[in-house]
Amino acid sequence: MAISNALYSNVSAKQGRIEQGNFDDYPVARTDITPDTRVYLVDSSAPPAGVGEPGVPPTMPAICNAIYAATGKRIRALPIDPQLLKT
Repeated sequence: MAISNALYSNVSAKQGRIEQGNFDDYPVARTDITPDTRVYLVDSSAPPAGVGEPGVPPTMPAICNAIYAATGKRIRALPIDPQLLKT
């Protein structure tokens, strides 16, 4: 989800209407471009809570910082525009 948000998620409107109708015209990251992920659950006496969501907020800045480290270019808007990386 976070990789999709950083790289692809762009909802556009034309003449006051959203152009994306469903996932067939709204790109999402597929497993072939996502890194291997290992999840560790820790035993706890606390009530159950979400285990997938905590990884979402730091992923987008991590991708942007990796791009900066590799290219020296800061990403200031999402989704990341590949054209910005070519110049």
